[in-house]
Amino acid sequence: MKYKLSDLASIAEIVGAFAVVISLVYVGVQVNDSTSAVRAASANDANVAVQNWYLQVGSNQQTSELFFEALKSDEALSDQREFQFLMMFHGVFLAFQNSYLLAEEGTIDLELREALTRAILGVKDTPGMRRYWRQRKSYLHTAFADYVDQLLEEKTNTSMDLYRNPETEPNSN
Repeated sequence: MKYKLSDLASIAEIVGAFAVVISLVYVGVQVNDSTSAVRAASANDANVAVQNWYLQVGSNQQTSELFFEALKSDEALSDQREFQFLMMFHGVFLAFQNSYLLAEEGTIDLELREALTRAILGVKDTPGMRRYWRQRKSYLHTAFADYVDQLLEEKTNTSMDLYRNPETEPNSN
């Protein structure tokens, strides 16, 4: 059986078309795997950023005392200590903002964003949080600032007891 050149060309086109389809499927699988890897890495990075902040604040007595004092204080601390508090707090808010923006673009899921940013509810009623937010809100992404404003308006009973001032706040237990 002899094939004409046109027959061979047709067979080559069919084989080529199958090769293109197989290549596209392979590329699709690779892109999907790459997307999953990027999402996993982004979720891990968001968690690690907040975790590192907590570890740095919680494992250093001087830093912990400063942060705790500033959160509870109705008045700003000395200029240097207040500045340190604001920078420390802004660090974790940048991590919260990052998780918010990653969730908005679909890189991490909303549940993770909520798990990370709901920590704001624990301190939302503290004087230090109010000072921080008044001074630093404009340094954050507008959509994230609006999101935090919504969190701050929520009627919750989640403020941590250790931030309560027993002289001015009744214990809700």
